[in-house]
Amino acid sequence: MTPVYAKDQPQGFVNAIEKVAIVGASGQLGRHLTTHLLGTGKHSITALTRKGGNATFHSGVKVARVNYDDEDSLVAALKGHDFLVITLTFTPDMAEIHGKIVRAAVKAKVPHLIPNAFTTDVVLDHQSLGDEIGVGTFIRKLLEDIDSVGSVSWTLLVTGLWYEFSLASPPDRLGFDLKGHKVQMFDDGQRRINMSTWPQLGRAVAALLSLKKIPEHAQDSDSLSLESFRNKPLYVSSFLVNQREILDSVERITKTTDIDWDITHESTSGRVAFGREQFSNGDQRGMAKAYYARLHYPGTEAIYEHKLHNDVLGLPKESLDEATRAAIKLSEAGWSPDGL
Repeated sequence: MTPVYAKDQPQGFVNAIEKVAIVGASGQLGRHLTTHLLGTGKHSITALTRKGGNATFHSGVKVARVNYDDEDSLVAALKGHDFLVITLTFTPDMAEIHGKIVRAAVKAKVPHLIPNAFTTDVVLDHQSLGDEIGVGTFIRKLLEDIDSVGSVSWTLLVTGLWYEFSLASPPDRLGFDLKGHKVQMFDDGQRRINMSTWPQLGRAVAALLSLKKIPEHAQDSDSLSLESFRNKPLYVSSFLVNQREILDSVERITKTTDIDWDITHESTSGRVAFGREQFSNGDQRGMAKAYYARLHYPGTEAIYEHKLHNDVLGLPKESLDEATRAAIKLSEAGWSPDGL
């Protein structure tokens, strides 16, 4: 592909992302993305939301109420935007809705988007693992659908497991029952994986969209720009952490010790097998159980610490205990992972 430079663009070209549209801006992740994008002072935000819904949004956000079955309403809401971020709850019709939004974005001439594909490093790399747990196949299909309609580029945000979400969820996911003071350790509980907090993901997206769109000129080619991540992954993480370290953090926040917790151990292979059996019998919790346990297999390929873009984006080091505190507050408030 021939390099493109800002100096060669028509008069009036602005080499910055200014107008950002977000689908799902009222969700758990979407709220953090919106907060940090607004915090840059560089972006105007439009939140696309379903007509008739009762979602609330940050002040300063323009709200566009749309019908996802009406392409014209989607195109009208997306016109004039430099970037689109899609965050949708995983429902049976999510892929269909995602496709409608992407096709509307193409018609609206939105040049770049982040798809609804926030997972660990099993989509473009380690595809066999991604296919085994189902996530990779599903997300690659989303990316293929984007590529098939042409003219819109994507950046895949590789996040690992979401920290607050995972810890505050029922034990089918990360094995923690915070209210019941119970922990199911996978094997010995010492297997580290990459995990990200919602605020860190908000900072990452804000940093990405604060980059210039393209290099200014040939001598600027090595500098970071949005073009650096066109049709490529962006690797972000908050912690490389294991269950034992997470429990230690929980105990520090709650002023408890192991004596106060019911700690059991389960083999990752057995947990994966049981989760798959649950899912095959119609219990959706089985998929999450198998997915989380499989990522904790010995020698898992899903660790991506060596690929991180944290430093080049200027992302801060985070406090594990503060992230744990946030998860505990979610649990105490009766939060449910079903509403993302």
